[in-house]
Amino acid sequence: MPAPSRELIRGVPFFAETDETFLDRLAEEFNPRTYAAGELMAEEGERGRTFFVIESGEAAVLVDGNEVRRLGPGDSFGEMALIDKSARSATVRAETEVRGYQLPVFSFRPIVESHPEMTWALLEALARRVREAESRT
Repeated sequence: MPAPSRELIRGVPFFAETDETFLDRLAEEFNPRTYAAGELMAEEGERGRTFFVIESGEAAVLVDGNEVRRLGPGDSFGEMALIDKSARSATVRAETEVRGYQLPVFSFRPIVESHPEMTWALLEALARRVREAESRT
């Protein structure tokens, strides 16, 4: 599977306003990954080390074993792992075969440090996720 397209990466809110050169550099850092239906893509409580963007397929997001959201093409998860490598706040399970791309934290940090304009967009994305989580409780 080739590198992710600019369009797929640009669909992630905190990458939306970045320039073409940045997107091309970032695409090189993603690793292709395929999950079979039923396979866990991330597990609640495990240490987060990657960010993931879905190219095709459908996944369920589970908190305490309860489905709280569905993810599909263009959706992403794991941005908090890119910031603090803390425990995952949810389990993500492939419902169908899921193809996408993982970005490891060790690749992401230097890129953000060299592009400070991404910081605000990343903060907005994290705030949105916190609000979603709070609305579930």
